[in-house]
Amino acid sequence: MSVVQIAHGGGGKLTEDLIKEVFVKTFDNEIINGMEDSAVINLESVNLAFTTDSYTVKPLFFPGGDIGKLAVYGTVNDLLMRGARPLFLSASFIIEEGFEIEGLKAVATSMAGACQEARVSIVTGDTKVVAKGEADQLFINTSGVGLVPPGVDVSIKKARPGDSIIISGTIGDHGMAILSSRENFTFDPPVESDCAPLMEMANTILEYRDFIRVMRDPTRGGAAEVFYNISEAGGVGIEIYEDQLPVKPQVISACNMLGLDFYQLANEGKLITVVESSVSKKVLESIKGCKYGRNAAIIGTVNDSGLVTVKTRLGTSRILSRPIGELIPRIC
Repeated sequence: MSVVQIAHGGGGKLTEDLIKEVFVKTFDNEIINGMEDSAVINLESVNLAFTTDSYTVKPLFFPGGDIGKLAVYGTVNDLLMRGARPLFLSASFIIEEGFEIEGLKAVATSMAGACQEARVSIVTGDTKVVAKGEADQLFINTSGVGLVPPGVDVSIKKARPGDSIIISGTIGDHGMAILSSRENFTFDPPVESDCAPLMEMANTILEYRDFIRVMRDPTRGGAAEVFYNISEAGGVGIEIYEDQLPVKPQVISACNMLGLDFYQLANEGKLITVVESSVSKKVLESIKGCKYGRNAAIIGTVNDSGLVTVKTRLGTSRILSRPIGELIPRIC
């Protein structure tokens, strides 16, 4: 493929191929080659976590959130998924000529509120304005740094056969909220984005740090892409129990109607964790006690098959489809 296509931004296999072929191969070093949510860098016996992300969601404001909240929570959550305590963010804005100042203030105010909830500060940034038609309203880049406490070592590579897989709540809410906002779909009850910070849950999970293998937030590419990332990085298989997977009925109905796969829909306030089976029920109950974890469930196990499969409600088994291109563009 000789040109970048919109599907390369979807978070699935094409995104991974693009990153590996162009960036990982070119920048080639041990840290970037790990393909983690955040880089963990040892500096004089201190482990520093560092991450960056860009946000191009359309529309900018949607049920349950906006581009400002996404920019803060998305970066904070990436730090948390490496076991770090987020500290500081940068924020850079690319603004299209003609964008309303009041709209920009609304985004900034939302980001300030999100920082307060996430207990981080935006301490530096940059602003660029481009001519009308050269960008779509507003793009935001945020980078974040945090500290990884001693003894914490979670990585996408650490899943082992026999481990349990836990998800913190219903999947597909963000993707369906964006789609319904764009297309004026209505649901009863309404579907809102799950855009939220994961600090309380991550901190609770890390109380069992000796038994925690992986933490990952299923954003672009959804839960399906995370399952494949865990499988490939750790050289293991994944089996998901469909009857245990929390999905809102209206999300299932909309996916059936539109031909979408809720496993591949983006989430912005959920985490998937792989833990030793001996503590899985204790970790689950701890997550359920958190503000954003009430619908958490044990949804699968790790095995040595090398495959990502779903045990259906009928008791049969199928290979889970991996996201390839863009299911819903401009999602985050």
